[in-house]
Amino acid sequence: MLEFVKEFCLFMKDRKKFWLLPIIAALALVTSLLVLAQGSAVAPFIYTLF
Repeated sequence: MLEFVKEFCLFMKDRKKFWLLPIIAALALVTSLLVLAQGSAVAPFIYTLF
């Protein structure tokens, strides 16, 4: 997994695709919220955000 992240960073640097970074960050944030909401004590607090 770490190799993929490294290659992705090199891809963005070489091809000047820095506009992908906010999209990837937003997807990672939403994914982490969904994982936390799956079955934890934090779930009721996450549901109030949406």
